[in-house]
Amino acid sequence: MKLRFPVLALLLALTTIGIHAQGGLYLNPIFTHISTANPDTGPFAFLGEGSTSKTFGGVVFGGYYDVFHQPKFDISLDMRDSIVHGGNASLNSFLFGVRFAAKPIRSSFKPYAQLSVGDGRSKSPLSPIHASKLVFNIAAGIDRPINRHVDWRIVEVGYGSVTTIGSYLYSGNTVAAPSTQLINFSTGLVFRIP
Repeated sequence: MKLRFPVLALLLALTTIGIHAQGGLYLNPIFTHISTANPDTGPFAFLGEGSTSKTFGGVVFGGYYDVFHQPKFDISLDMRDSIVHGGNASLNSFLFGVRFAAKPIRSSFKPYAQLSVGDGRSKSPLSPIHASKLVFNIAAGIDRPINRHVDWRIVEVGYGSVTTIGSYLYSGNTVAAPSTQLINFSTGLVFRIP
């Protein structure tokens, strides 16, 4: 995808913003429940012939970089790639977003929320053809520091939407593209970089 390289260059350029900036890298398992209101048929049916929902599994990897610090919160830029598979279908969501993390005074738990947009590339189980469409995701989670450089991401829950590949792309009629809802669950470790 052509968008990934300029975004990566922007993130690298932001590393010169502040001397007290901190970032984190993560590679975690993810489970995504994917559903749509209307079943699809044919070789381009993303969820399978006549199916309206399926749970996919895979990995999410990425990183965040703190660009604004306050005593009670941080604002970061987050870039991630989520790759999930289910029933020989796949969805690769490359996302760039803004992350808001609270720093409670008397708790070691660090809640956060983020809003991301990017490219969702889907492939149906019976066809090698891919389709790329705009994807958005809203996520919230809780991190807990284990030591100075490692946090445990207790849970991250997200909701998103993308238009996946389907027969509507190749049917020749004016069938509206169905929107697919994504509900994500993830957990794992975050390696902080001071």
